[in-house]
Amino acid sequence: MNAPAVGAGVGALRAHESARLHVSGRAPYTDDLPETEHTAHAAIGFSPAASGRIAKLDLSAVLTCPGVLRVFTARDIPGSNLHGIMTRDEPLLAGETVAYWGQPLFLVVARSHDAARRAARMANIEIAPLPAIFSASAAREQGLEVAPARTARSGDAEAALALVQVMSEGHIDIGGQEHFYLEGQIAYACPLEDERVLVHCATQHPSEVQQIVARTLGWPMSRVNVQCRRMGGAFGGKESQCYVFAALAALAAASLGRPVKLRPDRDDDFMITGKRHEFHIGWRVAADRDGFLTAASFDHLVRCGWSADYSAAVADRAVFHATNAYFVPHFHCTSFRARTNTQSATAFRGFGGPQGVLGMEVAMQDLALRLAVDPLDLRKRNLLTHGERARLHYGFVLEDNVLPEMVERLEASCDYRVRRLAVADFNRRHRWIRRGLALMPAVFGVGFGATFLNQAGALIQIYVDGTVSVNHGGTEMGQGLNTKIAQIVAHELGLGTADVFVTATDTAKVPNTVSTAASSGADLNGMAACNAARELRRRLAEVAAARWHCMPSNVPFSNGFVRSGDKAVTFADLCTHAFTMQVSLSATDYYRVPKVEYDYDAFKGRPFYYYTYGVACSEVSIDTLTGELKIERVDILQDAGRSLNPALDRGQVEGGFIQGMGWLTSEELVWRDDGYLLTHAPQTYKIPTSRDIPEDFRVSFFENENAEDTVHRSKAIGEPPLQLAVSVWLAIWDAVAAAGGYAKAPALRAPATPEAILNALDSVR
Repeated sequence: MNAPAVGAGVGALRAHESARLHVSGRAPYTDDLPETEHTAHAAIGFSPAASGRIAKLDLSAVLTCPGVLRVFTARDIPGSNLHGIMTRDEPLLAGETVAYWGQPLFLVVARSHDAARRAARMANIEIAPLPAIFSASAAREQGLEVAPARTARSGDAEAALALVQVMSEGHIDIGGQEHFYLEGQIAYACPLEDERVLVHCATQHPSEVQQIVARTLGWPMSRVNVQCRRMGGAFGGKESQCYVFAALAALAAASLGRPVKLRPDRDDDFMITGKRHEFHIGWRVAADRDGFLTAASFDHLVRCGWSADYSAAVADRAVFHATNAYFVPHFHCTSFRARTNTQSATAFRGFGGPQGVLGMEVAMQDLALRLAVDPLDLRKRNLLTHGERARLHYGFVLEDNVLPEMVERLEASCDYRVRRLAVADFNRRHRWIRRGLALMPAVFGVGFGATFLNQAGALIQIYVDGTVSVNHGGTEMGQGLNTKIAQIVAHELGLGTADVFVTATDTAKVPNTVSTAASSGADLNGMAACNAARELRRRLAEVAAARWHCMPSNVPFSNGFVRSGDKAVTFADLCTHAFTMQVSLSATDYYRVPKVEYDYDAFKGRPFYYYTYGVACSEVSIDTLTGELKIERVDILQDAGRSLNPALDRGQVEGGFIQGMGWLTSEELVWRDDGYLLTHAPQTYKIPTSRDIPEDFRVSFFENENAEDTVHRSKAIGEPPLQLAVSVWLAIWDAVAAAGGYAKAPALRAPATPEAILNALDSVR
């Protein structure tokens, strides 16, 4: 057995378990798996129109292309062609009508990837146009929705707004975002004996893929096995959108009796798959003359695309986060989920929370301007605190709120007051460049809104040489989940992480998994693995206690040894002895999140197990002649509970913030008037690069173990940092307002591209 790794335990600064493989190019992703003999390749032919009836689908030219083996349409699906996530409203292949430009129509299978792609372009397709709706406002006018509109309220917002002393009223357009994972969508399906199929797939939700593949083929789920060792990023884009590629690859593999790989190129991936939801948020937020909020009313208009997907849940979470970190005694929010003839919007890191936060924060900026106070002072005055003033608008009272302390700490550490004066002085001395500064708090509820998803399982197997194999229901997408799981198990068994290997996620090992999403991967799967490891430690402790005639509670495990008094044995020797004593060295365990109770219809209760807190301060410069943006400095203070691995968590904070910054500054999705996505490739869609990272980027953690009994009192870290990037957008707003002498609020949209900044500058002149 290997010696325990240095710094292997929970809380240690340990590198990602695949870091060396990543940087050396030796980490096998789905497309890197060895292709077995006779592997065929598939490509999707998709709709060339946004809405219409399929008048003609002539595939004769496709069939005669060199290397083509077979073409599949909706008629060739032996099981169900109708799928979906929350609602079964998505045909795998369009049969009679199309609902967006890019919707899959047919699948072509050929001997090579290039042959399949070329053939897919040869179809003769005629679409008889039907009315198309592209804007959410037009959809609402016609009553077109993917899920029923919802209203949330607490107190009497209308009555409170009628007695208003100071009112902020306005609206903001918030754009969507392409996931732009480094590894695109991909599936590799291999037929097995006895009419079974193995699907290697880049997916956040293997069990959902298993279910949809089985439904497509008309098979029981037990005949479908889905595996995923790693993904090159996902961000929500491989939570539901991946099933199309997996099901089509499996359909072809089962029909042809040969392995089939389906890997769309980046342009096709953009055209077929969904994005972050676009929001149009209108607000009325009132305060008394002392700056205390009295009421807030929001209207969330959400562009959901052609199908339901996760839109209802995303829109609900936006409502949960509509007041962000502030106490609002009277609250009202309407949420309309518009059906449009565009790609179906889907899960994206933050899952609607960041949009809700931005709606509240722009209202706070505007209200501070009307009250002639520093926006930070207004925010501090209305922060959630304790007791009744820690009550969220859906009724739950925060029990561990540390926001006031965190805001005070970051305000001091980043020298906010000094820098506020320096920014004002800079703006007085410079004609064309304006600087802006903003400090904002954020609170984020952790867990799935659909409470039944808050569960997980894990399987641990110990071998007679003392090494350990772990399988769990989560998926590794670069976030370091497997590293944390290995640390948790190693900690429980007193081993080094080199002795613990986390295997590929596999539906044949841990069934009925939930999606690795909602920032809960380590919470759920880590606790399940921890429980399984504790059960194995209990069994082994009983073996040692029987051997040494002591109590099992007096048998500690550490540094690869098991001890009792002056007696000691290596972990490996104890495992060998346990095997000879016919003690099982395999354990499976389960975890479900407690305390979550939520009344969906009333929008009341406790939808999340716990909350994380964060504060960020951003300083920017804008060029008032060109609209160009430079981010001068960012300070972040993030609550991560008792971190399982501060190195990985820091990476998540930095990466999440930069991704949120891209959403709010440069990543703009543009559709043509006929519904064709113009920004469907890196040439036209700009994600942040190394040149866009803040020149001065400071990240620190707030020491605050979780009040709830999570694994080692840790907290989620995947999604919360992204919403802190709203501080960058607020700093841009501040710089634009400064250019107008703070005479009026800028009409700034998101993303704040150079064009948007120039338009906003016009609005304040």
